[in-house]
Amino acid sequence: MASQFLKDFRKFAVKGNVVDMAIGIIIGAAFTSIVNSLVKDILTPIIGLFTGGLNFDNMFVVLREGAIAGPYPSLDIAQKAGAVTINYGNFLNAAISFIIVAFVCFMLVRMIGKLQRKEETEVKAPTTKECPFCASTIPLKATRCPSCTSELGSTAGTMADSEATQG
Repeated sequence: MASQFLKDFRKFAVKGNVVDMAIGIIIGAAFTSIVNSLVKDILTPIIGLFTGGLNFDNMFVVLREGAIAGPYPSLDIAQKAGAVTINYGNFLNAAISFIIVAFVCFMLVRMIGKLQRKEETEVKAPTTKECPFCASTIPLKATRCPSCTSELGSTAGTMADSEATQG
């Protein structure tokens, strides 16, 4: 019973779509850390520069003071003092991160869509042609029709040419 369960689980775990999903989750986690760093380490300081040194990390509202009375100059100090806070600056960072991730995903989907449309619109060279004598479909490079055995050389393009060579 247990061995059948393990066999079924192994069969499930090595299916292509499960492995693809696992790889997607791992890449997504790595991508999330990159986006979080982009927001925290690059975009937030730039936004702070334009807003007069505003730091989203230290944007919070104290609901109840902690053991050490406020005011608290930073969120870290407020939390160490045991204050209950609403950390709307962290929420703003998360919202910015979400917008960036959504935009990047949109651009990826858009780019993939363009590539797929480009492949669909590319005209592929024909690989077959029609025999002018019997209307059978034959390979483009054929020199003799396999159905009616007519010669299809460069000069044998009309019924009169075929009759002259056969007669």
